[in-house]
Amino acid sequence: MIRPNILDLPGEADFVRFAETFGQRFLVTVDTEEEFDWSKPFERTGHGLAHVPRLAKFQQFCEGFGISPVWLVDYPVASDPRIGDALGSAVREGRAEVGVQLHPWVSPPHEEDVNVHNSFAGNLPAELERAKFRKLRDLVEQAFGTPPLVYRAGRYGVGDSTARILTDNSIAIDTSVRSRFDYSSHGGPNFRDHPVRPWWIDRRRGLMELPLTTVFWGLLRRHGAVLHPAMWRVPRLRGLLARAGLMERIPLTPEGVSAQEAMRGIDVAINDGLPVLVFSFHSPSLRPGHTPYVRDDDELDQLYDWWRTIFGYLAQRGVKPTTVREIMAATEV
Repeated sequence: MIRPNILDLPGEADFVRFAETFGQRFLVTVDTEEEFDWSKPFERTGHGLAHVPRLAKFQQFCEGFGISPVWLVDYPVASDPRIGDALGSAVREGRAEVGVQLHPWVSPPHEEDVNVHNSFAGNLPAELERAKFRKLRDLVEQAFGTPPLVYRAGRYGVGDSTARILTDNSIAIDTSVRSRFDYSSHGGPNFRDHPVRPWWIDRRRGLMELPLTTVFWGLLRRHGAVLHPAMWRVPRLRGLLARAGLMERIPLTPEGVSAQEAMRGIDVAINDGLPVLVFSFHSPSLRPGHTPYVRDDDELDQLYDWWRTIFGYLAQRGVKPTTVREIMAATEV
């Protein structure tokens, strides 16, 4: 019997088919995590949670556009009693959904050394990865009163045992794969060749992969899988090809991607027939000074302006918001 593995590339028969009425949709996911200095070594302590009350503002902002965001919550945030005030009623009333995000260095049990290799949960011994996941999953359910159905590994760090852990704990969707990115130089997974279309990791047990959306744009975009590794090694070449309109990698995130770039990426995804466009960003960006992307109040305003522009453009293009439960209900097994 072949064990399901998120890192395995899917075959054509593995891709998820959706009901025709589903059309093309988009999902907003938030990596809901502690504040820490991204430029320093990982630590079990010393992080902050000052931005947690700010989650309520983004939740209300999304609701104004008829959007139910998916909050992928890690252990420090789930442990903060303010999380219930910020998001509890929205989750209970179906205006938001909650999932799990595992940062192993701040998630008990603390049995491993804290280092870069072990910051990818999939690199841990299987039973330790399972124990950390289970403790976090139970804490999230306790904090919100509902079992989480979706998972994203912190740093996208899935491993050989992750799929089995998820199916054993009734997770329906993994959204850890960041297609067209390679983290292997740091000891993490390589998703360079993974597709952006959803696929079944374990069809029998109902585990779907819903990868984050990243597309190649430009005249040479069909050759992106071949060209982009070379471009990444030569930053000047990357900038030159992007400015010339020949090739650009565009992840759907407000962090480091302009609204104009994102709209180009949306056009590519729509034209390619992608059924679900998955957007993401980090929750500490909702308070200035905690990520490289939002350093002051002006940049926070720009973050919200980015989302206004993108939500408007998606509506213009006829792409409707969706939820984890709608995605699950629309699949044709």
